[in-house]
Amino acid sequence: MKKETPHIFNSISELHRALGLPGPLHPLISLVDYKDIIADTSDISKGMVLNFYKISFKINFKGKLRYGQHYYDFDEGGLSFISPNQVIGETSEEADYSGYTLLIHPDFIRSHSLGKKMNNYGFFSYAVNEALYPSAKEKEIIIGVFKNIEYELNQHIDHFSQDVLISHIEVLLNYSKRFYNRQFVTRNQGNNQQLATFEALLNDYFNNATALMTGLPSVAYFAEQLHCSPRYLSDMLRSITGQNTQQHIHAKLIDKAKELLSTTNLSIGEIAHQLGFEHSQSFNKLFKQKTDSSPVEFRNSFS
Repeated sequence: MKKETPHIFNSISELHRALGLPGPLHPLISLVDYKDIIADTSDISKGMVLNFYKISFKINFKGKLRYGQHYYDFDEGGLSFISPNQVIGETSEEADYSGYTLLIHPDFIRSHSLGKKMNNYGFFSYAVNEALYPSAKEKEIIIGVFKNIEYELNQHIDHFSQDVLISHIEVLLNYSKRFYNRQFVTRNQGNNQQLATFEALLNDYFNNATALMTGLPSVAYFAEQLHCSPRYLSDMLRSITGQNTQQHIHAKLIDKAKELLSTTNLSIGEIAHQLGFEHSQSFNKLFKQKTDSSPVEFRNSFS
């Protein structure tokens, strides 16, 4: 079967036309109410790439979504964040929902401080199944922000329009950051189970010679094992332990290094190799950075 090529949309105007909507009120930002979409979107919904940000608040969603190469049930609806150049789409022609989607071209925020801060909002790197599921009160707040954006877009564009709109976007993003933190807390039992699984995987990695065979573990490796996105895993771990995934990996690596340095006669180079380092100099540098002593100094402290 021939693989379908996703539809690429370089501008918000192009997407509006594909959805059967009138042209956007502003060429670089648009708020779409899903009930206004009148075009048959079954073709483009199978896969599309947007070269702009998409923040979707979907209510009563029925169907599945594709994000990258994966498929997710999304029956709860929720708030999802898509960054430019991600492949997205529904997998079922029966997919149905109401709500809003906010489209923001990178050029709209490029010269503003928000353009430099977008990477700080890690949920743009989450998978769709890691969407934000707001409470009833939180939904009211989110809808209120969308309504404020809608109001501003319907005013005449003036020298203040961009700053006002960006302020509303930042409010939406900061509320989302707060609500995600709440979601990590309210899903504490599931997150603690995921933490326990992560720690078991981390122990196995270094105790079963995996490091020796495959090299240093990456955040992406553990995220794949836990079936979540790397950024979501790091944010979830930080909410529970105060440390992100990379910090957990380094802590375990240093603990294992201390064990080998204090209980074996392996050379520093052999220990570095066993831990997955290609060059012992890299091991020495990391160990010194984390412990304030070199591997040799640490070993000598036991003699």
